[in-house]
Amino acid sequence: MIRILDEKEIRQLVSLDLSVVDAIETGFSELAKGNALVPPIMMIPVPEKKGEVDIKSAYIKGIDQLAIKVASGFFENSRLDLPSQSGQMLVLSAETGFLQGVLLDNGYLTQVRTAAAGAVAAKYLAPQTADAVGVIGSGVQARFQIEALHLIRSFFTVHMFSLDADDLKDRYVSDMQRRLPDVTVVKAPSLEAVVRESSVVVTTTPARSGFLKADWLHPGLHITSMGSDTEEKQELEAEVLTRADLVVCDLKAQSVRLGELRSAVEQGLMPADAPVVELGAIVNKKAPGRTADDQITVCDLTGVGVQDTMIAIKTLALAEKRGIGRVIS
Repeated sequence: MIRILDEKEIRQLVSLDLSVVDAIETGFSELAKGNALVPPIMMIPVPEKKGEVDIKSAYIKGIDQLAIKVASGFFENSRLDLPSQSGQMLVLSAETGFLQGVLLDNGYLTQVRTAAAGAVAAKYLAPQTADAVGVIGSGVQARFQIEALHLIRSFFTVHMFSLDADDLKDRYVSDMQRRLPDVTVVKAPSLEAVVRESSVVVTTTPARSGFLKADWLHPGLHITSMGSDTEEKQELEAEVLTRADLVVCDLKAQSVRLGELRSAVEQGLMPADAPVVELGAIVNKKAPGRTADDQITVCDLTGVGVQDTMIAIKTLALAEKRGIGRVIS
């Protein structure tokens, strides 16, 4: 039997909460234990539309299902009053290979699992006291990341900056003020101001060159970079990684190819075998996370297939339990 869910049904079942964060953390743990098989990302570029289609998957030993995710990011969609990201996930039996679920989430589950990964990073790397945090970007993921961070750390102020038009920035401020009524959300005058005024900064852009400068770093700062996930993307100036006390990534082989590590290696600032810690190793207590208040930490997250498998099977299990979706033979 195959269960088919649309976006509305999926949103009824799954929201960004600590149970999702725990599921994604478990995925990182299994990855670090060597229990996950993660094939390289297949990326189909559509440069004329500033677009791309990514295919990600993972098989986790001991779990009787796996997922294949097809996600797209078309960054001129705002001109059409459409979101920049969409996608869907397929859940297959790991016993027989047969299709068991079709999750027509329109990219929603990708947004949630990506934000949850940011929360896992913050859990182990962000300073315990972070009264003010910052975000670069004004899109959907910029919203989800701050909501996810709020699950892990208490803060009172969000400094935001984006290169988008003022109306999009104003929309972000009003939207986040509604979502987090106990937090003050302000438009910062510059990128630099966001970094200097924040204890935690999350970057959520499709930038092609490093805009976050190493000279802006300060003791106690944590940075999570979400946007760099192809060979062309970069959000952090390469020197940021060399000045950090601790550099963490989700999957080193992937980050060296697609993430912020790529630019540092290409510029000769870091060797390909630099001592970069994978997030799962910290989750499994095989490596330390933040150990001092004044450390500067950076987490380079490119998005790993274990995240998609974990959230997809969680969604399908909830649907089966509640009898939601259309079932066909």
